[in-house]
Amino acid sequence: MKKIIGIIMIVSLSLSAQDKRAITFEDFFSMKRLGNLAACPDGKWIAYDLKTANIDENSFKTDLWLFNTETRENFQLTAAEKSSSGPVWSPDGKALYFNRDNQIWKIIIADKSELKVSDVPTGASGVVLNATGKQMLFSSEVYPDCPDMECNKQKLDEAESGKVKARIIDKLLYRHWNRWLEGKRSHVFLAETDGKIIRDVTPGDYDTPPLDLGSSHDYTFSPDGKEICFVRNIEDMPAASTNNDLFTTVIDDPAIKKITENKGNDNHPLYSPDGKYIAYRSMGRAGFEADRYRIMLYDRERKTVKELTKGFDFSAANIIWHPEGKDIYFSAQVQDNFNIYRVNIANPIPEAVLKGHYISDMQFLTPEILVFAKQTASMPKEIFSYNLWDEKLTQLTNFNGELLSRLELPAYEEFWFEGANNDKVHGLLFKPPLFDPAKKYPAIELIHGGPQGVWGNDFHYRWNYQMFAAQGYVVFMINFHGSTGYGQKFTDAVSKDWGGAPFEDIIKGTEYVINHFDFIDKERIGAAGASYGGFMINWIAGAGNEHPFKCLVSHDGVYEQVSMYGATEELWFPEWEFNGAPWQEGSLYQKWNPANRAGNFKTPTLVIHGENDFRVPYTQGLQMFTALQRQGVPSRLLFFPDEDHFVQKPQNARLWWKTVHAWFEKYLK
Repeated sequence: MKKIIGIIMIVSLSLSAQDKRAITFEDFFSMKRLGNLAACPDGKWIAYDLKTANIDENSFKTDLWLFNTETRENFQLTAAEKSSSGPVWSPDGKALYFNRDNQIWKIIIADKSELKVSDVPTGASGVVLNATGKQMLFSSEVYPDCPDMECNKQKLDEAESGKVKARIIDKLLYRHWNRWLEGKRSHVFLAETDGKIIRDVTPGDYDTPPLDLGSSHDYTFSPDGKEICFVRNIEDMPAASTNNDLFTTVIDDPAIKKITENKGNDNHPLYSPDGKYIAYRSMGRAGFEADRYRIMLYDRERKTVKELTKGFDFSAANIIWHPEGKDIYFSAQVQDNFNIYRVNIANPIPEAVLKGHYISDMQFLTPEILVFAKQTASMPKEIFSYNLWDEKLTQLTNFNGELLSRLELPAYEEFWFEGANNDKVHGLLFKPPLFDPAKKYPAIELIHGGPQGVWGNDFHYRWNYQMFAAQGYVVFMINFHGSTGYGQKFTDAVSKDWGGAPFEDIIKGTEYVINHFDFIDKERIGAAGASYGGFMINWIAGAGNEHPFKCLVSHDGVYEQVSMYGATEELWFPEWEFNGAPWQEGSLYQKWNPANRAGNFKTPTLVIHGENDFRVPYTQGLQMFTALQRQGVPSRLLFFPDEDHFVQKPQNARLWWKTVHAWFEKYLK
């Protein structure tokens, strides 16, 4: 194997502050992006995938790497032309299964020899192995009325060669996020690990894993390999339902049993090491996608369910069993970080294990050592370990250390102020690189989406704090009513109040920042937001001159609520947020409709949208731009025909940053 020397060494930060510089777009897109982690069963290796960008070719490439926990060295494992991702260890630790070109592959660790395992016409991904390594599960998008893969292949060929490209649609959902579903469903297949398919485990006109609101782990084997648990939604109209449920089936019997009765969202099933229980996450309220995720425990023998996180006011994110089977470890977002907790199944009182870090993809390397990805606002994801015995946190990798050592990437300051309803509201603030306290700086306020989202201690690859601050701006963010990580009551507060308490928080928070940070020039403040944040930008624009912002940026923002409802895909979301469908009495679409305030537009606004955005369809952006232009308000439209809700292609991202920076420079400098 080709050994990469020194990649895990912590680079000495020998450069003085004067020698460092602000981040550029080329720096930003040169950074290596850590993906999935997989700890080897014997604890010797950590497999992971690492993504790199090629700006000139406008593409990304992902390869598998190995970290040796004994020698602390990294090895690149794959170097094929196509990307390789999603590593899964064989039980004996001698091979990795992974995804490449929408099929399942296998690589032998000793000699790096590769074997294509699956050859499924509809594609195969998401491999899960049983304890013996002789059988596997994978998912594939198939036509639900097809009895076999030959039928699926025939339908695919007909669709590809047919001269008529029209669609006949009889029900919702017919498209999702950024793609048309074309009448197919995601099904889970049981197969031998040589690729031979045994049977479709989840037949029928349903999706497994579910199309919406699933987890990273929605089908799995029992420890003895005799049973499979999976997640799907069997409601008549899943477009208006969050009712994902857990189901089981045994290997030798196609009968399927539903084991959850909760009307909210259930997902992420995990068998206990001894097979007695299935732990899973559950939301209590039907129709609400941002309810608190509880950890539930299903007793397989007694067929009873109990909650393990009663009284815990935060949502469980990543959940894993301790190898001894007595505790469940989980991460939960608290304010701007993701902490680690554990809960004992016999005495279910959650207790903190590691606090104050932004953690994801947590798993056990050994019974004493956790490994996970950790990031900060000034450091992209790296692999860390945490020893439960001596409480030692150790950074294992340093993919971008040499580059980061040359950049000045400021840490954020926190502030609190009294917002709507006299509640304490949290905010974050970044000073620009090479900050001079004697100067007055223009400022940009970023407004998060969701609306049940949050600004946290993460290195965001789209709305990156450092990339805004690098242009010489103070950057600040407010986690307004509706933000996650501040208790469920605070998260609930935005629903049915889109332009109420959150807007009040933004105005009061901006006033607080102006009054408490004297290095900000109050005459030069702009604001930008995406998705719900784009809605809020449009709502702010409708306030006329009753706001402090000199210019605005609205990315994929909601402009007209009724047409938004009719063209989006996940209907449970607006029906919860606005109290029903638009035609129903008591609905709030007109109350929180930026289009109704368009006559007040006066602030210069940059509008951005992607044509493949099916969540907030691009006509929302066109309507906003038309209203601005028709009234003579300075405005510009940046339209991407090949992007969706996010702008991800490297050269498109470069244009996005260039255009946004130019807009702020025009009005704030």
